[in-house]
Amino acid sequence: MSNLPKILNYAQIVLAVLVITGVALQQRGNGLSSAFGGSSMEYSTKRGLEKWVFYATIVVAILWLVTAVARLVL
Repeated sequence: MSNLPKILNYAQIVLAVLVITGVALQQRGNGLSSAFGGSSMEYSTKRGLEKWVFYATIVVAILWLVTAVARLVL
């Protein structure tokens, strides 16, 4: 039982890196063009790999939150 906090620490680090990677991989659309007056608002749906990355990022973020709460309890 004494190894569980250590395992949770490593799990949080790995999950945090995965969340950062997942957020960085998602498209932002126009980027900085809206800051310079370009405000073309267009609606697009997520498809294929983009949709999978979006949902995987949500799942990993939830897992990170669960490990954070478990680390506080233990």
